[in-house]
Amino acid sequence: MEPYQIAGLVVLGLFALFVIIAIARAVVVVRQTQAYIVERLGRYKKTLDAGMHFLVPFIDAVRHKVDLRERVYSFPPQSVITSDNLVVDIDSVIYFQVTDPKAAVYEIANFITGVEQLTTTTLRNIVGTMDLEQTLTSRDQINGQLRGVLDEATGKWGIRVNRVELKAIEPPMSIKDSMEKQMRAERDRRAAILTAEGVKQSAILTAEGAKQSAILTAEGEAQSKILRAEGEARAILQVFDAIHEGDADSKLLAYQYLQILPEIAKTDSNKIWFVPTEFTGALKAVAAGFGADIASEPLERDPEKAGRKSRITSALADPRAALEEAKRQVEEFTADANEAGSGSGRPFDPNAEKGQR
Repeated sequence: MEPYQIAGLVVLGLFALFVIIAIARAVVVVRQTQAYIVERLGRYKKTLDAGMHFLVPFIDAVRHKVDLRERVYSFPPQSVITSDNLVVDIDSVIYFQVTDPKAAVYEIANFITGVEQLTTTTLRNIVGTMDLEQTLTSRDQINGQLRGVLDEATGKWGIRVNRVELKAIEPPMSIKDSMEKQMRAERDRRAAILTAEGVKQSAILTAEGAKQSAILTAEGEAQSKILRAEGEARAILQVFDAIHEGDADSKLLAYQYLQILPEIAKTDSNKIWFVPTEFTGALKAVAAGFGADIASEPLERDPEKAGRKSRITSALADPRAALEEAKRQVEEFTADANEAGSGSGRPFDPNAEKGQR
């Protein structure tokens, strides 16, 4: 092969290589969520979105590739002084997104560094106006103010700040110990108050229960006494009616009277009884009070006794009145017996008298 033919093949190969390189540089494929900044001869030409694009080889060049996704950047803890001269370490996180790739490339050299420094200075300005307690309890307020300042300052950089979060606020160790002691004392105080309230409520409920129990017991006793008294009254009336219906004579009544005297004498206040001299007359009066025939008795010469017999006769029409009259007659004869016994000096023991009989 001639030398000029070899030279022609070399030139042709170099041209083919140049064409291949030119085509490779002219075709640009941009990925999704990315943007390419294209410059022509050193000046901004255009921004390429996702897809395939053609550039002028060796004239147009891709200056910068910008990620359009939301990014999370965590800053190292920053030492901030509060208004009460306490140093706290604040760890913050920023969520931002590039909205204008051209501004993010040409308006600031490094927007990450700019956002970090702006966050630090803004955070110190905000926390510097608060004391420690406000700083610990006002995270939402700090986040809102910090986001507003950053969004306004980074707008010309083509960046939008979506969220700002404070991960941690670390006070000094001495302040931590004091806060723990304070919280422990507060919890102890609340526990003591709750215990006292429980004891108070328990005492109140116990007193109310005792009160209700005493009231119910008293009401029960009162009802029991009322029912017992009503039962005794009914029993007395039934006995009285039975005696009148049975038409008891004076001998039976006198016998019952003698049977009840020892029972009366069993009490502590009635150990000795004095029997009147006219004991037979007393028995006749008692028999007359329980329904004996008074018309068959001889007329009483004593006006007082005659009036007494007339009252007994009138009382027989009503059983209850007759019972009251009989009780009154027993009391009168008992009084007469005591007076007569004191005059004669002859005491009477019902148990001894019953034994002799």
